Amino acid sequence: MKNNEQCNLADWLLAAGLSSNPALLYRDQVLTYDDLRAQVETLAGILQARGFQKGDRIGIYCDNAPFFVVAYLATVRAGMCSVHFPPGTDRKLFETVTEAAQMRCVLVQQKYIQFVQKWSDETSPELLSQDAVTEMAAGSRSQSAPTLQCPGTDADNDLALLSFTSGSTGIPKAVMVTHRNIQCNSEDIIHYLHLTDQDRVMAVLPLSYCFGLSLLHTHLRVGGSVVLCSSFMFPEKVLDEMETLRCTGFAGVPSTYQILLRKTSFAQRRFSALRYLQQAGGKLPAPMISELIKAQPEVKLFVMYGQTEATARLSYLEPEMLATKLGSIGRGLPTTKLEVLKEDGTPVKPGSDEVGEIVASGPNITHGYWRNPEETARFFVNGRLHTGDLARVDQDGFLYVVDRARDFIKSAGNRISPQEVEEAISTNQDVLHVAVVGVPDELFGEAIAAFIVPRSHKLLDEEQIRGYCNERLPNHKVPQYVYIVDSLPMNEFGKVLKKKLIEQATGRMQV
Repeated sequence: MKNNEQCNLADWLLAAGLSSNPALLYRDQVLTYDDLRAQVETLAGILQARGFQKGDRIGIYCDNAPFFVVAYLATVRAGMCSVHFPPGTDRKLFETVTEAAQMRCVLVQQKYIQFVQKWSDETSPELLSQDAVTEMAAGSRSQSAPTLQCPGTDADNDLALLSFTSGSTGIPKAVMVTHRNIQCNSEDIIHYLHLTDQDRVMAVLPLSYCFGLSLLHTHLRVGGSVVLCSSFMFPEKVLDEMETLRCTGFAGVPSTYQILLRKTSFAQRRFSALRYLQQAGGKLPAPMISELIKAQPEVKLFVMYGQTEATARLSYLEPEMLATKLGSIGRGLPTTKLEVLKEDGTPVKPGSDEVGEIVASGPNITHGYWRNPEETARFFVNGRLHTGDLARVDQDGFLYVVDRARDFIKSAGNRISPQEVEEAISTNQDVLHVAVVGVPDELFGEAIAAFIVPRSHKLLDEEQIRGYCNERLPNHKVPQYVYIVDSLPMNEFGKVLKKKLIEQATGRMQV
């Protein structure tokens, strides 16, 4: 994309799709590109006709469904800024987000309108239900449709999206994402995945999550198709649909693949059209990456790394390098520069054991946090994103994430990476999920606590896990506390909430 190109994101995303080709598939619905363009144009006109203006924040409360996509693209098409509520949003989060974003309107999927109406008062944003939008659209077709006034787009500075993410304090922060951020990051992803209009991705990740939304961006941009899945509660049905609809791609976070490998027939199936798998959203333990490759040997696995503050993606590892660079997040995207810097600001020495923070720069780095200059100044310095992730670099320039800086466990004078302990435990085939945290300890400063979700409670107990760790880890890295649990607390995007685990472990120790 040329640097001087000023293009509205919605126009850019829908430019390549052939008229009769399917853009979205959802249950028994198929929206062609012509259908999608028409619905986007109509809703964009309706939003303007109701008095909303360029830059206004418009919320979307919706599952992975066509209404989400239409609402999102229409908002952006009309020059407004889209704000997405994650699945399971409750009243407290709804009020926090609407107030923080100074939201003018919320477009609400019909199934949620009764709940959201109960949370609203005279100070709340206007609510437009899916049915109301459908009625307005029908009225505009029978009469004269509102004329869409296409606002000029400053792609470098106009916000397409406010993407809320929880910071280290647990208080949601809104990342300011511009049209240009999304366009540049999407082009990079398209390039390394080799996407074409023949690609069709199964989207089980929420579109309110930057990883899930990137699937929509990249596949629409090339004129491909997106299969929208609103729930991963029945993964076997998802696998059936992938085969029936001949999906060429699938994407997931670590918990997604752990479920597929340990709780479904994924490893025994062969998918006739499946070409690639994408994995990001946290580190999938190396043993499970090996399992995944073995499960689908004909399918290319792209291990990736990113942050919401970087639009979506920062690096990837080429599938051909998995055999020799297992555990690496690869190298930066074509337009992204990644540095690993020590505390004094100098780069770590490649091929050494030196560890530093990953610092990123490039056109995918966002403008910071909405109306939060203190946090912006903390993480965005001179146009560079300080990720908070610690890594080392091998002699070939490939990055290996060691852990989040704040997650390291300091026990008896040792700095212990929870990821290293989790990786050792995850090699046990009877472990479905594992998370390791540090908990306060009078003797050691911090003690290691491991939370294990087994495939079946009949298969594992605490002593078995300790014995398993003793065979694979030095003594100071063996968990002092092991808890066999039914599930791990996760956010709406499938990431483990370690702060809650620390609270749980502390509570158990005090009983």
